[in-house]
Amino acid sequence: MARCFVTRRLPGPAVSLLQEAHEVEIWEGRLPPTPAELSEKAAGAEGLLTLLTDRIDAALIDSSPRLRAISNYAVGVDNVDIEAATRRGIPVGNTPDVLTHATADLTFALLLAAARKLPDAIEAASEGDWVTWEPAMHLGREVHGATLGIIGFGRIGRAVAARAEGFEMRVLRTGRDQPIDTLLYEADFVSLHAPLTPATHHLIDAHALSKMRPNAILINTARGGLVDQVALEHALEQGSIAGAALDVTDPEPLPPDDPLLRAPNLILTPHIGSATQAARERMAELAVENLLAGLEGLPMPHQANALSRGAELRRAN
Repeated sequence: MARCFVTRRLPGPAVSLLQEAHEVEIWEGRLPPTPAELSEKAAGAEGLLTLLTDRIDAALIDSSPRLRAISNYAVGVDNVDIEAATRRGIPVGNTPDVLTHATADLTFALLLAAARKLPDAIEAASEGDWVTWEPAMHLGREVHGATLGIIGFGRIGRAVAARAEGFEMRVLRTGRDQPIDTLLYEADFVSLHAPLTPATHHLIDAHALSKMRPNAILINTARGGLVDQVALEHALEQGSIAGAALDVTDPEPLPPDDPLLRAPNLILTPHIGSATQAARERMAELAVENLLAGLEGLPMPHQANALSRGAELRRAN
């Protein structure tokens, strides 16, 4: 029986399966453990089930001598130092596929909300500014037949493209035949679905924003670090793009005094891309399956790092 630390209570019954096999401590706070608290809990743990809000860096891994498996409750693993874990022979799991459609749905919801200026219209109706039907009020953008540029054409990017077909949109995606500058210049809507890596950090910077059309709208349901938020705030203030809809920021949440919060034509949601009951429960199931396998010395069903044969043998023994 191994000691496991789960950094937040998860929806659904999956964690009970982990508790049947191992000694499990669950962090009960609404906020994540601080770095010091996380380091203290990890020091004696053999298994960690973490969230994207938990920074599992080389220092934490090095100070956790008993650690044998890390399971991340997310598709991305940019919060985990994969190289440090791999050097130790520690498998790192993630939860792909199950949140694809939930995130694609939210992407299109944000696109439509920004295009049709729904927050302004909802506020007008609830605040008593709906005096009659007015032909020149709350005019938004047509989505049907517009051009959608998708940056990052993995599972979620492809799911968004499939939804765009129903609106008969022209879909552009980055690749060998589609330079990013061309996509930015031609797209009415730009939707981000790339992983966050050193190469994609601030992929959408002042230069990229300057390539977008003045009537274009940026949507980000991937990772906040893909966007230079200072440059985005300036672009919104100056009207060089028409709007932005973000489900992710860097950091999360934004500080109350962050200028981006006061930028015009911005829709901001609190990282709810996977927030359906079904998706979050299935994520918990995958995360637990990964951790159980890792603690048994078996390959995780969804493993984000490749371990050497020697490392696998050492773990098995």
